[in-house]
Amino acid sequence: MNRIDRLYALREELRRAGSAGRTAERLSEIFEVSVRTIKRDISSLQQGGFPVWAQPGPGGGYAVDAAATLPPVNFTEAEASGLAAAVAAHRGQPFDGDARAALAKVQAVMDARTRERSDRLGARIWIDHADEPGSPQVRRAVERSLEERRVLSLRYRDRNGRESAHRVDPIFLAHTQSRWFLVAHSRDREAIRWFVLDRMLTAHLTAEPAADIPVASVGAPPTTARAVTGGA
Repeated sequence: MNRIDRLYALREELRRAGSAGRTAERLSEIFEVSVRTIKRDISSLQQGGFPVWAQPGPGGGYAVDAAATLPPVNFTEAEASGLAAAVAAHRGQPFDGDARAALAKVQAVMDARTRERSDRLGARIWIDHADEPGSPQVRRAVERSLEERRVLSLRYRDRNGRESAHRVDPIFLAHTQSRWFLVAHSRDREAIRWFVLDRMLTAHLTAEPAADIPVASVGAPPTTARAVTGGA
């Protein structure tokens, strides 16, 4: 398990533990890493705004705020399997880690019988992940640049193999022609560019606020395209 996946899994393990929490020693056993690594990961989660803290006293561990958990929810096995299939098909794509974290939250509060039926149905759905694109570190930097509205510094290789450096204001992500693109304003070229995600060699988030460029300024999308808001 790479570090990014471990951070998401650690976050969901702490959510499942609720107010009882988990000790660093128990977490190190679960994830098969050192206690020192767990403490460093917890610090990263805290810096990212996740509401986890250390409980003092004998038997104390790490616990999360009750607001970070979900109340019981009612899903049919088909609904739960549909969510799981959608998340599985999205693996390796933008916001994949957040989608898996959300699914784990939903599954953690499902009743046992529905969860068992959903798992049986899910066993009849296969997703091939052989073609997962690009670097997870690059994807996460792109995600954060959109979330936090910050300038992204990247190195890019075009279709002819030429490499270039860009500082960009992210505008939106687009999926078309079976590829993901970051549509952004390149400050170095003073132009709107469509960057193929899996051609990005590196991507680093800067501290500089990004310009708030309206999506509409790029032009009208094709009639077959739609934003993902509203459950689309």
